[in-house]
Amino acid sequence: MTLLGVEKIDGELPYLYSEWWLTYRTGWHGILKAASLLFEYTDDPIITVGDSYESRKADVSNAAEVLEIEEQGWLTITGTSQMVKVPVKITFYNQTDHVKVSVRCVNEEFEEADYKKFNISMCRFLDSVEIAMFG
Repeated sequence: MTLLGVEKIDGELPYLYSEWWLTYRTGWHGILKAASLLFEYTDDPIITVGDSYESRKADVSNAAEVLEIEEQGWLTITGTSQMVKVPVKITFYNQTDHVKVSVRCVNEEFEEADYKKFNISMCRFLDSVEIAMFG
């Protein structure tokens, strides 16, 4: 994935908000494959799906069930990533190359919205997610 930009959102629970481009657009099946991988490596994962009219929490309890989620316009997975060791929120958009990622500012690595540092921290992680889409 290619990092488009990152900014820090201050508040009670500050986080780094970023936008990414996939190498190739992907459809729902690819998004589900990525979400299934993330589900396995996220503590207390929550998946939300929706379209421009409504959203809902997906009733899934394991990675295999993620692969059966009915097609929607977008899918978001939240929880604490076992890979990057911080709370993350990743939103995939069906039939597009656009991904939004939010990372909580809970350690020094994710304290500032420095493009280069953030890219180094997140790029391998998100490249692995993208590979899962097409694997």
